[in-house]
Amino acid sequence: MATAAVAFRFAPLPHSSRAASAPASAPATGDSAISGPASPAPAPKPKPAGASPSLSPSSHKPTHKRAPAPTKSPPAARNPIPVAGPGTFTVARAGVRSGGGNASRVEVEDGTGVDPDAAAAQIAGFLAAPRGGARGGEHSFHQVPEGPAGLVVRIATAATTDRICGRNGLDTHGEVNCRVGADVMVNLKRWQTGSPEFDGPLADYRALIINHEVGHWLGHGHETCPGRGRPAPAMMQQIYGLKGCVANAWPYDANGHYLAGPPVS
Repeated sequence: MATAAVAFRFAPLPHSSRAASAPASAPATGDSAISGPASPAPAPKPKPAGASPSLSPSSHKPTHKRAPAPTKSPPAARNPIPVAGPGTFTVARAGVRSGGGNASRVEVEDGTGVDPDAAAAQIAGFLAAPRGGARGGEHSFHQVPEGPAGLVVRIATAATTDRICGRNGLDTHGEVNCRVGADVMVNLKRWQTGSPEFDGPLADYRALIINHEVGHWLGHGHETCPGRGRPAPAMMQQIYGLKGCVANAWPYDANGHYLAGPPVS
């Protein structure tokens, strides 16, 4: 859980693909192979004068055409998400300021392709949002580049997330986030791709990650769906299914009411 200052930790939330290949025995052209000796072709029969040329039945046989090769690779092949990294982090520097409230820091694992300053700016926006965990300034945060911080958000590969979370007995199985003390470990896969259960923009799912972990820092446990068609609580582990609720990233509604659900024991 958190220390003296705000600590976000992501609640538990490898990526590889293998291209299918044709069997080695498959003909290169896709046509069926013919075996056995070839029989001599019969001599053509003379045609009556004036007769129209006719087509033999074999001339109507459809041919198999090879599908055209794709002109470019799919996005996942061009920009694969690394499943492991060096375990070293770069600290966000833009947006650093002095001030009151809870000190926070954003760090990104090297080699992930995520810009630390851009990530920090987005996270700061989630924290300051009226419907977010900061609740319109009730809980404020300021970013620091070093030193003690109540909240340290770390975006890391699945392997690094698993290793750090595992030190505290948490099994994130390469898929989800965790929170340990002041540290919030964000699985790079979740940050970059969201969740198949979350119907909304990627930015909203990132907001859910932060709001969920801030909720743990504030003392909230996991909650579940309060009823079909209602907003899923931010403290619900929505990656495991919505159970009839509607995907939602924020702990409060537009009127400032907390969107709660039955507690999960």
